[in-house]
Amino acid sequence: MSVVKTNERPGTRAQVKHVRSSAYKAREVLNLIRNKSFQEASDLLLFSERRISDTIQKCLNSAAANAENNDGISSEELYVTACYADEGPTMKRWRPRARGRATRIRKRTCHITIILARYTPEELEEIRNRAELKGSSMAPSAVEARRRRVEKSKEAANDAEDGETEDLDVEAQEVEEGTEDLDVEAQDESEDQDLPEDDDDESSPYGEGSASAGDDGSQPSEEYQIKGKVSSKIYHPPESPFYSRTKADVWFTTSEAAERAGFSLPASMQENNEDQPSSDNNIEETDEVKETEEGE
Repeated sequence: MSVVKTNERPGTRAQVKHVRSSAYKAREVLNLIRNKSFQEASDLLLFSERRISDTIQKCLNSAAANAENNDGISSEELYVTACYADEGPTMKRWRPRARGRATRIRKRTCHITIILARYTPEELEEIRNRAELKGSSMAPSAVEARRRRVEKSKEAANDAEDGETEDLDVEAQEVEEGTEDLDVEAQDESEDQDLPEDDDDESSPYGEGSASAGDDGSQPSEEYQIKGKVSSKIYHPPESPFYSRTKADVWFTTSEAAERAGFSLPASMQENNEDQPSSDNNIEETDEVKETEEGE
């Protein structure tokens, strides 16, 4: 009867060398996952409190990835057929002690090896039946879940690239439409420029006989002699006492044009104008009295 050595067992393997831990500590964790399925071994290592469990978990995932990529075996059909830890080189260090003595410190290392094999079809069917009886299906392993996530991320990246190209095409179309709109607006502006414009609003803002003042209130020409204030709606002829102190907003040719635009004289000048007719009447009455006296 031929005996197969542990390191010669068939299957997919992964090895981690020069691990900074003793072989004894690694073996205590490896004994927990031996002959366990890949999923069960991953769960045990995930909830183990030993620090070496993280390194063994990486070695287990590496063996499963080798089985999937090289042998085409799904991680759901794998189990740990062998796992062991060999002693590696030991580093010697010294620690000073009392009375000039020294104590040796041995910093041990180990080599961890995990071998995964595939369940037989009968064993796989029995496992699935057992899982169905328990009411739970075989959940995907961590490696399988990672592989699915990678595929989904690649599909999402491809969709995003397709969406970006579509967005770029849409933006290009919008830019073309925008340029067409600009051309149409430019044509409309050129047509508007070709049409004759009415300058009455700009040259005579308050109708005929009015003109806008300059920035410094200067009159546009000599025919415009009457100043107008837009804020108070008052106009000042040259004989107004406020004429020299007023900065004109609008200039008028005549007082009639200013009154048509809604402007009025200052209150003081309006009172003087009202008094002027009464004085004229008094003059006329005195003339009539003189004539009657001369006639008598």
